[in-house]
Amino acid sequence: MAFLALLSAAGFRAAPGALMVPLHEEFGWSTSVMSLAVSINLVLYGLTAPFAAALMDRFGVRQVVATALTLVALGAGGSVLMTASWQLLIFWGLLIGLGTGAMALVFAATIANRWFLQRRGLVMGLLTAGSATGQLIFLPLVAALAEGVGWRPASLLIAAAALAPVPIVWWVVRDHPEDRGAVPYGADPHTYLTQPRTNGGAARAAFGGLAFASRQGSFWALAIAFAICGATTNGLIGIHFIPSAHDHGMATTTAAGLLAVVGIFDIAGTVASGWLTDKFDPRKLLVAYYVFRGVGLLLLPWLLSDTVHPSMVLFVVIYGLDWVATVPPTAALCREIFGERGTVVFGWVFAAHQLGAAAAALGAGLIRDVSGTYTYAWWGGATMCVIAAVLSVIVKHSREHTLATAAPATAPQ
Repeated sequence: MAFLALLSAAGFRAAPGALMVPLHEEFGWSTSVMSLAVSINLVLYGLTAPFAAALMDRFGVRQVVATALTLVALGAGGSVLMTASWQLLIFWGLLIGLGTGAMALVFAATIANRWFLQRRGLVMGLLTAGSATGQLIFLPLVAALAEGVGWRPASLLIAAAALAPVPIVWWVVRDHPEDRGAVPYGADPHTYLTQPRTNGGAARAAFGGLAFASRQGSFWALAIAFAICGATTNGLIGIHFIPSAHDHGMATTTAAGLLAVVGIFDIAGTVASGWLTDKFDPRKLLVAYYVFRGVGLLLLPWLLSDTVHPSMVLFVVIYGLDWVATVPPTAALCREIFGERGTVVFGWVFAAHQLGAAAAALGAGLIRDVSGTYTYAWWGGATMCVIAAVLSVIVKHSREHTLATAAPATAPQ
């Protein structure tokens, strides 16, 4: 059920790149204006995540998830009534940003940490693949509707997809294994002790987690590296690949199809990354992922053309395998370093991911409007990937350093 909810929430993640061209053609809005709406969305998407994790602790998973999906449906459905660019900021930015933020990868981390003691990396990879599957399903449909019928039917499709699973979520989802008379996967039912539940306020838990984590250098290394991850996926490729391909003469549906193929390989890459995270040092995995991504962005300006060449297919495969492969090792490091607060801390690290995505989405739009090309945006992303690889090396791999330097902060609340 968690996979289905993440899949449904991913509908809008596939939409902006496919809808920017038809919105520009109908309203004349610039790339910068539309990028600003997406940036607001990504900022709220990220900043909502740590509070969503705390709200799930306080009020329950199904209440938060059902509300989040409803907000996404309201934002996507309401956008069909737009007549001015400021309304795009409300529907795409505010409503969908808050909704998708509450359905962010923190939800996947919450499920993995509560329901599994073993195979957490693999489970995190599988749930993260829900977003990739959503992109794979929705992107070709959204692009085809936008080009063949109009962008409004495409927006209504996203709204319907977000709203459909709400009753099922309410009926099926539970907060903890003991709510169904079970124990987490891998736990011995005879010796497992039920974990204490959070009673404090969501804001207190979220800010407490940030205060605790911000004293550690590893937190900042993870946060900055994950910000670069967001910049080079959601911010650059996710939002601007289709407009950039359109600049080179490629049809929107063809470019959307390539981005959907990224989603296919994203599923395989994320699941494989989860499996690898259970077996190898997450830091080394992150270094490899960022290096491969940087090489792809460096070469992208020479790969884009009006037709699909084998080199572009190779780029799509590699970038797809790498797309969110960073999530399982990053979540694992948060859990290993910050212990019981790992989920909330991962929420803040994910907030950095989305802030990076927002900055890149807006920055790439400005670069396109000023220079007439996305080339400098791609090269900037490649440079950032080198920085992320270096930061991944210096992350502490165990909790020993954290417990030694922040013992008071780890005391039970």
